[in-house]
Amino acid sequence: MGSVPATMDNVVPFRRAARLPQAAPIAPQASVAARRSEQRALMDAVYATGSLSVAAGDRETKLIAARLQVYGFLLVEEIAADGAPRRLRPSEAIRARTDCPWRLSKASYGAGASLAVTIPAVDGFLFEQPAGLPA
Repeated sequence: MGSVPATMDNVVPFRRAARLPQAAPIAPQASVAARRSEQRALMDAVYATGSLSVAAGDRETKLIAARLQVYGFLLVEEIAADGAPRRLRPSEAIRARTDCPWRLSKASYGAGASLAVTIPAVDGFLFEQPAGLPA
């Protein structure tokens, strides 16, 4: 069995690039807390009023609303030029186009909510086989 040499000629030591000094570094927790507070404020406003209109050019509010829609807290509808609403899927809303205004509303739950993800019935278990069928 051969021995490993103590020094290796092809090893380059890893060196980090020197960081430039910044004026005031922002703590990651502060930015996360600010984002959560913005999401909470928007969700509270929508839940208090029932629906909220968002201007076409308000990209920041649209991005926050798109995140809340992905989590299932809001419904997002795009208002066309003729005033007709069109419900946006989360994949469409996350792009946050500035063409049309949006209407945000509280997400409804239950049988008539037309949820994107269906919830199976409680009475049947997923892995139970019906009587009379081979396993």
